[in-house]
Amino acid sequence: MDVLVARIGKPHGIRGEVTVQLFTDAPEDRFEPGGIFRVEGAAVTELTVVKARWNKDILIVGFEQVADRNQAETLRGAQLFIDTAGAQDDDDDAWYEHELVGLDARVDGTTVGKVTALRTMAVQDLLVVELADGHEALVPFVTSIVPEVDPDAGFLTIVPPAGLFDLNTPGSNQAPDDGDDIARDSAGAPTDPPADAPADSGPGGTRD
Repeated sequence: MDVLVARIGKPHGIRGEVTVQLFTDAPEDRFEPGGIFRVEGAAVTELTVVKARWNKDILIVGFEQVADRNQAETLRGAQLFIDTAGAQDDDDDAWYEHELVGLDARVDGTTVGKVTALRTMAVQDLLVVELADGHEALVPFVTSIVPEVDPDAGFLTIVPPAGLFDLNTPGSNQAPDDGDDIARDSAGAPTDPPADAPADSGPGGTRD
């Protein structure tokens, strides 16, 4: 599955470097020299990273195919994608949101709902599970509560603490204290990707 990593901004200098608007939690990994992106919105269809560096909170990237400022200008607004199917993660417990969304949520082997989203929080990540009654439950994405994730089989297993599925349901005055949403964008760019493309979450789900 292709995910959106960045959008190219204005040229920087005269040697073909460009600024990028990031939609990834892991820019240092994505923009390592030799990294290859599929490109939409430009004449070139592929770009290879030669170098990347930070200028304060702006990431500046040089590509093998771009030699000067004129070429860089033609890339303004182009979108950079990677195929996550070929991406290798060092952490076996790291998951992309698109790998989790749609999985059945099971408790003791019985399906109780379906995963609809992954929220990356300051303290820990949360799975959003739509329960059979239509209400949503926020499930801390930690190994002690979600011990099994099996995308191939289409489910994950939840071992819920008492009252977990009652949080945030009508009539409940409880809410999990999991920290505030934080901006995951190191370049200070908006973290919400265009509606027609999933953003690279980094991967965003890492169980403690």
